[in-house]
Amino acid sequence: MQFDARTAKLLQPGQHFTISDCQGLRLEVSTKGRTWTYRYKSPVDQRMRQVKIGGWPEMSPARAEVEWEKLRDARAAGWDPAVERRAAREDERAAVEAARVAAASRFSVRSLWAMYFEGHVERNRKKKGADETRRTVEKVLDEHPDFAGLDPAKVTRAIAFDLLQAYINTPVQAARIRMELGAAWEYGHDAGRLDPEVPNWWRQIMKGKLRSKGRTREGAQIGTAKRVLSTDEIGQLLPWLPNFSRLVEDVVILYMWTCTRGSEILEMEVHEVTHEKDGWWWTIPRSKTKNSWRDGSTDLRVPLVGRALAIVQRRIQAVEKGYVFASPGGSGHVEQKTVSAMVWMRQPYATTRPGYARTRLPVTHWSVHDLRRTGRTQLTALGCHPDVAEAVIGHMPAGIDGVYNLHRYDAERRLWLTKLSEHYEELMRLAQVL
Repeated sequence: MQFDARTAKLLQPGQHFTISDCQGLRLEVSTKGRTWTYRYKSPVDQRMRQVKIGGWPEMSPARAEVEWEKLRDARAAGWDPAVERRAAREDERAAVEAARVAAASRFSVRSLWAMYFEGHVERNRKKKGADETRRTVEKVLDEHPDFAGLDPAKVTRAIAFDLLQAYINTPVQAARIRMELGAAWEYGHDAGRLDPEVPNWWRQIMKGKLRSKGRTREGAQIGTAKRVLSTDEIGQLLPWLPNFSRLVEDVVILYMWTCTRGSEILEMEVHEVTHEKDGWWWTIPRSKTKNSWRDGSTDLRVPLVGRALAIVQRRIQAVEKGYVFASPGGSGHVEQKTVSAMVWMRQPYATTRPGYARTRLPVTHWSVHDLRRTGRTQLTALGCHPDVAEAVIGHMPAGIDGVYNLHRYDAERRLWLTKLSEHYEELMRLAQVL
């Protein structure tokens, strides 16, 4: 049968036709398309075999005939085309595998990073921090494969400088890359995988030159200044909080009444809250605190007073066990970014979801973490001793004081958070009078 395009188009999957002038040349149809094949008896073992030549209509009948002639001549010479192709594929796979094994056995920047990450980061950092570190550095290695494949001993000062320069417009990210790669090189020296003479350029270049530009708001650079709400702003904000959802209102109040971190608040669990002789306490396990990696760090005991206590008791009654701020998400609790986004939505300059009608905040240009800083500032304004104020917000004493002063400040925390609660209530009362 001679080739006919119309007939070829009408063939159904499972059908085929042969070209009468080209013995063994067939056009076969499957659900994936139409394919030229050569069907023949092997000169090696006399078994029927078939090899693919190409697809139709991509390969024309004339081109298929040319390729068929090559395969037919090879068969006539005693070669089996299918066996030869199979052997070629196996050789190719073997070559790829050999290259992979050789690359894996070669010590590279990527393998040094993997050794440092598995040996130090995963063992000493919380999962969230470790995952973020992995994402940050491995993105750099993926974006710069030539650098990732280098022998660490051959990374010159210029190579290190050029890599950091590639991220100079995001200085915080560049500083993080510099810090992590510097730690990886130190780990390589400690492990004996890097010769002591190999310099750690990451500890030497761009030192002190990778600083944050600060935030941009409404198209303007606002720098790195830290936001603290004034007493007048606190008095305005507190009565307005019921305009938020109950979730956001509760979290904002806990920020202000406890001065703890957002991650600690949202990871609070029912069993961490206890009623003791001197009142209600929320004990944050050391593993959940930011100081968990430091020697001498302990659980952080937070007295629950005023509105903070009322919120925690109400939420515990609702959930009974597990996370106080439970959520069906993967972590099991509400995420910090969720609350931050809801606060942002209420800022007068927020353009997210422009069609969504909502009451706008009377106090602007703040984030939830600024409330923790605000609480610390208000404690000082009320006359709280710096050591006590630092203990309230969960900071550990620095230097020699941290070694010898092991007082836990539980009574002082309760005293001053009670005074802070009363101070906030008074600011609310004055705002309502005015």
